[in-house]
Amino acid sequence: MPGATESEVLAGIQRGGADSEAALYEKYSARVYYLALREAKSRQDAEDIRAETFLRVLQAIRKGQVRSAEALPAFILGVARNVIRELYARRRQMGDAVPAEEADLTTPSHERNFLDQEVRVAVRRTMDRLKPRERRVLCMLFYEELGTEEVARQASIAPERVRLVKSRALKHFRELHRRLTSS
Repeated sequence: MPGATESEVLAGIQRGGADSEAALYEKYSARVYYLALREAKSRQDAEDIRAETFLRVLQAIRKGQVRSAEALPAFILGVARNVIRELYARRRQMGDAVPAEEADLTTPSHERNFLDQEVRVAVRRTMDRLKPRERRVLCMLFYEELGTEEVARQASIAPERVRLVKSRALKHFRELHRRLTSS
């Protein structure tokens, strides 16, 4: 099912299609793993989080609990965040911590870490200077990966205005970033 739309994948999973399940995993697996690795700092935990996330997502789809195909990316990442929270809650209850040798497996080189941090700081500084609505729309679109309808609903704007707000926000972001980095 390469190139299948979210609607086709959802329908296929509800019909019991293994190829649709594989397509869903193929499309979103890396995002979930990246989120889990970033939060858990352990490859083993990231793998466990990814597996648990897709198990829950498939169960929810089979039960018809996913509102719409457009909400699927946000739903998957939301489930992953819940799995991560549950992992931390269990560890707090049990008094466990991530072993140092596991945490070291995911630590990038000092140079890469510095560059990543520098980029994050530059983006954060720029985002902080955007208007609140622009910042909120860009976060929903690029960080939370919400669909247009969901962004419109949460931002209380018409769906057809999301593209306009996004376009203006990106233009404003580029201008601010250029000014901040040139000074």
